[in-house]
Amino acid sequence: MKLLKRILLGLLFLIALLLIIALFVPKEILVSRSIQINRPQTEVFNYVKQLNNQTKYGVWWKADPKMKITTTGTDGQVGFVHAWDSKDENVGAGQQKIIALDSSASKSKISIELKFIRPFESVNPSYIATNSIEGNKQTEVTWAITSKMPYPLNLMGALMNMEEMLGNDLEKGLKNLKVLLEKEDY
Repeated sequence: MKLLKRILLGLLFLIALLLIIALFVPKEILVSRSIQINRPQTEVFNYVKQLNNQTKYGVWWKADPKMKITTTGTDGQVGFVHAWDSKDENVGAGQQKIIALDSSASKSKISIELKFIRPFESVNPSYIATNSIEGNKQTEVTWAITSKMPYPLNLMGALMNMEEMLGNDLEKGLKNLKVLLEKEDY
């Protein structure tokens, strides 16, 4: 009986310790990756602001080619919604909505509300920014997602290294985008 009591007390202590640690772990992280593409900035921005084009370079869309995609509005304009529903729980269901477009001759940004419905619910601000470099012969593309995890799930996010997991997906997507846009006839 003493052994069982010690095990239970040890387990309670461990749970309490983890909950205390979770108080100090960030509940929000910004994950961002960039790449340079050998195309003019306006050409690259006109491509990435079309959310439907993400099916050609984003790793999440390649994870389940059979997912159901629905859209509402005009792609590339504020208010456009690109939604997905997959039976694959790693992909789940959710939507992206264009909430702002900021554009100039040398840099542009599309702001997106990224909403996950399944396997977990969350709303994560996201953006893709383009900046002209090398006299507008090249473009730096930055893709970023803010990941929010409420307490105490934020501890799980830290243990799973969400920054690295999301970052790897963004990096692969940007590499796919570079290959795609640097083709002569994309």
